[in-house]
Amino acid sequence: MSQHVSVLSACALVASAVTFGMTSAAHAANTTSLTHTAVLSGLDNPWDMAFLPDGTMFYTEKCRGLSVRMPDGTVHALLGMKGTDDDFASTAEDLFCEGQAGMMGVAVDPDFEQNRQIFVYSTSDMTAPGTNRLMRMTVGDDFTSVADRTDIVDDVQYKPKATDHPFGGPGAHNGGRVRFGPDGYIYLTTGDTHNGEVPQSPTLIGSKVLRIDRDGNAAAENTPPEGFDPRTYTYGHRNVQGIAFHPTTNTPIVAEHGPWHSDEITVLVNGGNAGWDPRPNMAGRGDCPDNYCGYMPNQMEGMNRFERAAFMPMTDFDTYPDAMPPLWDNNGWSQGTSSAAFLTGEAWGDWENAMVVGIMGIGFGGTPIGQRIDVIQLSEDGTELVDVTEMTLPMEAGRFRSLVLGPDGALYASVDEGEIHKLAP
Repeated sequence: MSQHVSVLSACALVASAVTFGMTSAAHAANTTSLTHTAVLSGLDNPWDMAFLPDGTMFYTEKCRGLSVRMPDGTVHALLGMKGTDDDFASTAEDLFCEGQAGMMGVAVDPDFEQNRQIFVYSTSDMTAPGTNRLMRMTVGDDFTSVADRTDIVDDVQYKPKATDHPFGGPGAHNGGRVRFGPDGYIYLTTGDTHNGEVPQSPTLIGSKVLRIDRDGNAAAENTPPEGFDPRTYTYGHRNVQGIAFHPTTNTPIVAEHGPWHSDEITVLVNGGNAGWDPRPNMAGRGDCPDNYCGYMPNQMEGMNRFERAAFMPMTDFDTYPDAMPPLWDNNGWSQGTSSAAFLTGEAWGDWENAMVVGIMGIGFGGTPIGQRIDVIQLSEDGTELVDVTEMTLPMEAGRFRSLVLGPDGALYASVDEGEIHKLAP
């Protein structure tokens, strides 16, 4: 086991190298040697990255804003948030950060060469008590400014300060990943904001994966249940921060944070339910703080991780027998499974077309139990788990917030500690 993986000592549980981090596949040895380059350092919680074909890299910092790194290494600070310094070309005073909220996902339009559009997901106080918004902007010809901001989604739930819930402060569980799918639509992931009503709600768009066009309109092919917001592609999620598309089937696959147990990776089905429902007085649960049973603090004493997972399942098949089944559930651990990407290109050898997920190292009660990148090898059609490998890193591990495959075929990884790294075979 890597030196970056430790035991969840608080629960007196020991995970062996054979079973740590997966359900049914052996934790195989890494056979790929990686090179490492530090791309940027000294950042403030870098959250996401998006590339142009020439290597130009847009990136977000959760509490600062949007910047771009040019192929020669020059950095231009484009759009700052409330309270940031004067280095940014412009500032949006309604954009702010609090807790897990702030400036999160970024995506480049596949037609950027023609329309120069990028899309950024951020928290805004333009309307009380705040919302998460997907913004469309155009980038200046010299890459030193952005303009023409249009909020194409402005109604994603945000967790305000006024809450009785004892876990996760204001700004919790926003989702936040933005990706263009091979079908040309935008996929936006959202979170439950510690609100028990949100995941199964037909009208609240937290806890969903939205599929929309560049103007924020629902994809015509979406098939949510009757009465649901038409932008809904899937629902019943907890807090999806990773979404990637299988390189041969184009199917979207998500990586999702679990509740003290059971992070999951799930193949999405149009109109599908992920089965998360933290409302009280369901499946034998009692009352819960702030009507949210997502952690069940009054039910945890004496339970091990598997008993907790059974009592408060991430995917509740008893209530929702037709829920989308996860491919992988992290063997009863909650470790902050965040972003996801696929490795493509022959240079990756046996890992070609494998999925990689970033692990931020969160355990029971906040105990760190492993910051790493896992390589998830799937069957050719992407429907079955074949193997799970922990990537041996030529660098110190951190809280891996974003993984993106660059146009050069290398894997770029951002860590909350303030760095963006390049890993190449």
